[in-house]
Amino acid sequence: MTISSENSASPAATAAVDFRTVDLRGQSLTLAGLRAAVPRAQGQTVADAEAKVQDIISAVRQGGFAALGELARRFDGVAQDHPLVPAEALASALEELDPSVRGALEESISRARRFADGQRPRNIEVQLGDGAVVAQNWVPVARVGLYVPGGLAVYPSSVIMNVVPALAAGVQSIALASPPQKEFGGLPHPTILAAAALLGITEVYAIGGAHAIAAFAYGVPATEAGPALEAVDVVTGPGNIFVATAKRLVKGVVGIDSEAGTTEIAILADSTAQPRLVAADLISQAEHDPKAASVLITDSEDLAAAVRAELDRQAAATRHSARVREALSGPQSGVVLVDNLEQGIAACDAYAAEHLEIMTQDAPGVAARIRNAGAIFVGDYSPVSLGDYCAGSNHVLPTSGTAAFSSGLNVTTFLRAIQVVNYTRDALAEVSGHIVSLSGAEDLPAHGDAVTVRFT
Repeated sequence: MTISSENSASPAATAAVDFRTVDLRGQSLTLAGLRAAVPRAQGQTVADAEAKVQDIISAVRQGGFAALGELARRFDGVAQDHPLVPAEALASALEELDPSVRGALEESISRARRFADGQRPRNIEVQLGDGAVVAQNWVPVARVGLYVPGGLAVYPSSVIMNVVPALAAGVQSIALASPPQKEFGGLPHPTILAAAALLGITEVYAIGGAHAIAAFAYGVPATEAGPALEAVDVVTGPGNIFVATAKRLVKGVVGIDSEAGTTEIAILADSTAQPRLVAADLISQAEHDPKAASVLITDSEDLAAAVRAELDRQAAATRHSARVREALSGPQSGVVLVDNLEQGIAACDAYAAEHLEIMTQDAPGVAARIRNAGAIFVGDYSPVSLGDYCAGSNHVLPTSGTAAFSSGLNVTTFLRAIQVVNYTRDALAEVSGHIVSLSGAEDLPAHGDAVTVRFT
């Protein structure tokens, strides 16, 4: 589940959903052609946002907490001396949390922990000969910065999705940031604070947007107003285009999970799919943001027509109707008509959806053939909403086609694989001639000398 916090004008809730059609039938397209054909957001891109985000990063690096306070005033409408959330605010948020919400969070945490604990890779040691041992050990990073968005909704579930794998990896220092909310005295939403407290996170900052990413990446020196925000090794979490751009710009200074931008769902469906379920799931992600992407890929014109009718009916009845209609009517959404299942799978791999649902005959078999997706949801009873909250999987996933080369947030995001080489004298002697030969072939004779000197 990835989110944009930008507000934009919405069409009237009574307007029909203009769910556009991309017809690929009868065409034999290359992967590049398919990528160009599938629905994508138009307008502002990461490149367009880079200049603004770079200015924000520079301001934070130069101005520290004073710059963060100015950015909080400009973007969030709050006055702020220091963004660290007091311990008593965390405690009171948990104490006042609705019991039913607490129970739901606890169940989500339990399932996420069980899945995360199972993800941790094992250390290995390989003996390549007598006295020749190479090992690989997985070691957690020392400190992480976890971002939880605000915007059009409240996301305590994103607290869980960020924190649980970091804890499972063994990270010892965890900081969390979420935008300040004017209606809550400049603090993040109380449910965000309660979720952090429930997980034992005590270092929480009221910082939003690209400036939160900058603060995590470069750190902020202490002032009279409060303690330093120490730089982190890895930054994770979803956000809008400015957050995704900031993560791209600081990558290399810190590690990141992926460029998790505005949410998207694709559904691969055939004539056996239930239109009301398909429509409900498309709407569930359109609810996040007017720029959210909802895409149906099908070889059935009848299903596409039935889904359109359901979208009109269900969108009119949902609480955030105007937002949903705008998302469904945008260039990033629509139905992709294909000749058959084979072309449908190819279109799915070209789109590389953040969330991909499979609603076809033999859905498990079809799911096994997908190569590019952040997460795959199989069959009628595995909707994306399940993954957003209680599946045990992680909802911080790559968007905008980056699932072709990126993974969703998981335990290994917070781990490093360190290789350990341990050879004896005899074991080195066995390969010394090969080393000398290869160093000569690469015109790096000192490499060979570093071996032969041990035997003279």
